[in-house]
This record gives sequence, C-alpha cells and structure tokens, in this order.
Amino acid sequence: MNDQDLLAYNRWAWNRQVEQGNRWTIPVSHEQVEAARRGEWEIYLTPTIPVPRGWFPPPGAEILCLASGGGQQGPLLAAAGYQVTVFDLSDAQLARDREVAEREGLHIRLVQGDMRDLSAFADESFDCIVHPVSNCFCPEVRPVWREAYRVLRRGGSLLAGFNNPAIYLFDASILWEQRRLEVRWKLPYDDLHGLTEAQKQECREKGIPLEFSHTYNDQIGGQLEAGFVLTGFYEDRNPPGEEVLSEYLPFYFATRAAKLQ
Repeated sequence: MNDQDLLAYNRWAWNRQVEQGNRWTIPVSHEQVEAARRGEWEIYLTPTIPVPRGWFPPPGAEILCLASGGGQQGPLLAAAGYQVTVFDLSDAQLARDREVAEREGLHIRLVQGDMRDLSAFADESFDCIVHPVSNCFCPEVRPVWREAYRVLRRGGSLLAGFNNPAIYLFDASILWEQRRLEVRWKLPYDDLHGLTEAQKQECREKGIPLEFSHTYNDQIGGQLEAGFVLTGFYEDRNPPGEEVLSEYLPFYFATRAAKLQ
C-alpha cells in the first residue's frame, strides 16, 4: 500500500467510524455549546483529562484544530469566542463540525487534507493548534511538527495528545477483546507490516483505520527539532474497565509546546 492508498483507506475508514458512531465522532450537544458561550467549557486531547484552561490563549485568538474533526473541539472553541479552523482527512468528520456550526449559528472554517501537509495555510496563520490523539493514523510525525511550527505565530502554542509508544508492544486484539496482555511486537510497530492479510481484510470489513506507533524520539524529539519548547505535560489513561493496560501504565500523553522565535 503506497502513501496515497493509505490516505484514501484511512479517510474511508474514518468515514465508516462516523457511520458506526465512534465516540470521537459524536457532535457536542446544544447544551454544551450554550455552556461554552457562557465560558463553561472543556476540551480533550486524550480521553479523560480536560486540557488545562491556562494552556489556551485568550478568546478571539485564531485556533487550528488539526486532525480534529468530529463536531467536538472545534464547535466548543468557536462558541467560547475563538476563530476556529478545523482540518481533517475525513469528510464525514468535517461534516460533523458543519452540522454543529449550522445548528448553533457558529462560524467554523473547514479544510480537508493530510495532517503532514498544511500548505493550505500561510506561515504564521494561527495563535494555537489543538491536535488530539490522531497522529497514530499517520506513518510519520516529524512533518506534522514542522508544519505546525510553520503555521503558528511567534508566541503560539501546539497542544498535542498522542499514544504511549509502549502500547504497541502488545497484541491489540487480545488487549481490547480479551483484556489480556501479550507482548508480540518490536517497536516501532505499524499495521501495514504487523497485520496478516486476513487481519487487514477484517479491518476493511469493519472500517478500522490503520495505525502506526511512533517513538519518543519522534513525538518529543520531533517537536524539539521543529523548534518548539515544551511548556506543559500530562499523562492519561482510558476509562476504568475499557482495557487492561491502563491499569499498569499511562496509555496517552499530552504536551504543550511553544513557538518562541
């Protein structure tokens, strides 16, 4: 599978996830939007811990929600007074944001594309980037960090969530379906080489996106190499009972990285 085939497949798979009601594709409610208009809001880079409010610029700032479609982060930030652009590979995910924007009278700019290529935006276009866990669906992350740095203004921040690379040591089907830990893979791991043809066919039948693990060197080192300075960090886990690994170690990390120059 070449790069374009992978993009086409993961776009299709996320469109299927929208049809199937994946929890990250469920738009926020009218009540949540009204609360955000009153200043009562929170968004998530990872499943359970809200992003600290101090990580955000003041309302009115321009925010890019990067690989962040689904009718969740973008609409709440727009209702809270930010100028919001949502960028996502999946047209169905973007349609969720359009649905909320039309329902609530919000202005949100929607752009479709690959998170590694932000050529639709000029240098220094945004004050903040919100990038929840999504680069696990991308085969390489250093281009994502470089592009994020380019389109941020000086003094701006990248708020990013990503998977703990250690989770990919374990057989995913056993981890999620049997709630048992079985070490199977060397790191870094990717579904293109790790899955059997039968497993890939099952993914196609179920509309499951293909995933890629990324090293700390690429996730953290890549941000630093791009020019960012890390200014915030936290760990997160899945809700209790969802899978067994979170009982032993954090499943996710979140970083705040600033563009100072």
